[in-house]
Amino acid sequence: MTRKEFLDSIGVSTAALAIVSCEACKKDSSSSGGVSGPSNVDFTLDLTASANSALQSNGGYLVSNGVIVARTTAGAYIAVQSSCTHESYTLIYQGGNSRFYCTNHGASFSNSGSVLNGPASKSLKVYNTTLTGSSLRVYS
Repeated sequence: MTRKEFLDSIGVSTAALAIVSCEACKKDSSSSGGVSGPSNVDFTLDLTASANSALQSNGGYLVSNGVIVARTTAGAYIAVQSSCTHESYTLIYQGGNSRFYCTNHGASFSNSGSVLNGPASKSLKVYNTTLTGSSLRVYS
């Protein structure tokens, strides 16, 4: 094998490896709740715990168990799947705009989970919330 043949063979192998590596980096819609969001959700948050302090203020939010729990500017608690229905990236809650927002592609969703702006075309899965004293239950 000549030097040129050897270098050519390494170049092809490296390119093939790079393609395989890039394919593995694609966002997987089936991971951590996926596009449809988790099912059989049932957990309780202690609103007096420091880990949940974001929910003490109107407009605050946190992510727990694949669900984004937010407190609207009016003080109501709402919960939706934490992953964007477009490509499953984690959402943020923008209380001032009353929307859930995907910082990766710009999709936005209303407080009720419906699509406000694409590229997402499917609404978010919405979960029930019940406040009892300082305990907030989030469930399917």
